[in-house]
Amino acid sequence: MTRALINVPKTARRGEIVEVRAMIAHPMETGYRMGPNGVAIPRNIIKRFACTYDGEEIFSADFSPAMSANPYVAFSTVATASGPLRFSWTDDQGNTETASAEIVVG
Repeated sequence: MTRALINVPKTARRGEIVEVRAMIAHPMETGYRMGPNGVAIPRNIIKRFACTYDGEEIFSADFSPAMSANPYVAFSTVATASGPLRFSWTDDQGNTETASAEIVVG
């Protein structure tokens, strides 16, 4: 299981532009490195990252092997309603992880 640090403002005014930041703890192994036994370490990168807000996908990204370990993603959105922002990411091994953060819109 990977860890994620999610930073979303706790409160915002309706219509305000807010910045959302996420850092995912993941090794992002490219598949090109050799292990200590001389065998290639299998590729394991996050393939897709997505965020939904108020039932709609507001951001998504498809990552490639050139992405660094522990990827950091930042994007902006407009605060429209109180509720959770839900994050999900899937890696090459088929593992899907999720996280969420609440925002109160007034």
